[in-house]
Amino acid sequence: MVACQKSSHEPPPVLKPTVSHGTVKEKQVIIPAEVAREWRAVRISVIDKVHATENVYSFPIGKVTRVPGAKLSLSVDAFLPSFVIEGSTITSSSNKPGNPGVKVRITDSDTGLLVYAGWLFVNFPNTHAVTHPNYAFNFVAPVAVSR
Repeated sequence: MVACQKSSHEPPPVLKPTVSHGTVKEKQVIIPAEVAREWRAVRISVIDKVHATENVYSFPIGKVTRVPGAKLSLSVDAFLPSFVIEGSTITSSSNKPGNPGVKVRITDSDTGLLVYAGWLFVNFPNTHAVTHPNYAFNFVAPVAVSR
């Protein structure tokens, strides 16, 4: 039995996507000159969730470094000893480590895919936690320039 249906050759309606959230412009990071002169590296704890081990490594500021024992690379893009947000700017309110923050990028060394990009904080380790199935990262301390 075949039902009679009205033949319609009208095209389906065009759906227009809507945006639920506006695009947020990334804040500008300003590193004061005295901060750039005083600090050379950061110490980051790398936790291997599979083998239940933790090691602390020094990563130089402004460089990309392979994470020992992992197929990951970590880039330290910025370090601020006293992280503050002033309007659309991220900077340091002093050169003393009151609220140390480090901006990092972690990439998969094999694929080049970005695993994490953001800030890690000594005082607030869970605020921007890195979500990776095998590794966790915690900012431990800054390393000053030797004099």
